Amino acid sequence: MTDNFLFMIAMAAIVIWIAQSRELMKPSKEQNGKKIVTLTSAGSLLTLVLTISLFQSISF
Repeated sequence: MTDNFLFMIAMAAIVIWIAQSRELMKPSKEQNGKKIVTLTSAGSLLTLVLTISLFQSISF
């Protein structure tokens, strides 16, 4: 993957994790469970892509 594409994925992951943490800071009555699950899933997927890319670029 190109550096620009990985940069975009990293920025998207950061934005998603910030949005999720903001949702979790709300009082429990105001939290949206579906939104939390969606943000966690998307953030985990993007983080996994970044981690796999990192390990592929390491020379052993």
